[in-house]
Amino acid sequence: MVTAVTGGSGHIGGNLVRALLEQGREVRCLVRNDRRALEGLDVEMVEGDIFDMDSLAKLFSGAGTVFHLAGRISIAGAECGLVEKTNVGGVRNIVEACFKAGIKRLVHCSSIHAFSTHPNDQVINETRTLATGKKHITYDRSKAKGQLEVLDGVKRGLDAVIINPGAVLGPNDFKVSRMGEVILDIYHNRLPSLVDGGYNWVDARDVADGALAVEKKGRCGESYLLTGLWVHICDVSSLIGRLTGRKTPQGATPMWLVSFASYFNVFFSKLRNKTPKFTPSAMKSIQMHRYISHRKATDELGYKPRPFEETIKDTLEWFRSAGMLEE
Repeated sequence: MVTAVTGGSGHIGGNLVRALLEQGREVRCLVRNDRRALEGLDVEMVEGDIFDMDSLAKLFSGAGTVFHLAGRISIAGAECGLVEKTNVGGVRNIVEACFKAGIKRLVHCSSIHAFSTHPNDQVINETRTLATGKKHITYDRSKAKGQLEVLDGVKRGLDAVIINPGAVLGPNDFKVSRMGEVILDIYHNRLPSLVDGGYNWVDARDVADGALAVEKKGRCGESYLLTGLWVHICDVSSLIGRLTGRKTPQGATPMWLVSFASYFNVFFSKLRNKTPKFTPSAMKSIQMHRYISHRKATDELGYKPRPFEETIKDTLEWFRSAGMLEE
């Protein structure tokens, strides 16, 4: 039976597709223009997107499981409605297409950002309320509302499970993810200064393995945090320097100053028609999610994230093999 994947050409998707193929499964992916992550792989490709119900019908035809990984990550606000359209309306389309195709199980990839960060001094687990209020940034609200679309489908009889990854790193980062860009910026010393904050990092391969475990063992209607270790960005920079022998940025600019400067960065980036590298939303994000528990995934799924240093080492090696570490 076919396994259908949206977002298969993305970072998590590229690793998931490889893991599915290692299991000997027949994989069908929804694709648009950039297919580098799938080149040379024995997968069937369906052209289209999650806004086209006809392409979803073709993608899901004869499939047993659907992994919905397609989404829009944004630190730049609403992006003319595209964030909401993709992360909420797109999920709604996936749910409806699953009903029409008689899909046996939907694995929906949400995010740790779907959960409220308040109170921020307590451990976040799957019982935390969703980030649906106006006090939350646009991206977080969109992921929370998308998660609610899936839960609404569950109430109507859909067998669906949700995964919530942290900040994803790892090999097969063909499009260079936001976190991959952070690693490359540190390696190439492109940052005038580091920021006083960090992320809960997780390896894309561990997320892929967690998604497969959720497919088999996850309880319908439940969410599973697939996270790793919170590491300060200064410690990430030091680790990259130690592993590569390069001089990397050290020391962090106070958060209040960077947050203030981020508004000007957005303004001047718009004037130059460029995507801003740091925004007010990004500065909020880097201060979130210090305390997160993946105990539920560990206890129920056997989830065990690999050491952070291994992830950084393998990420750098993959970027090297892709020619991205050249000066």
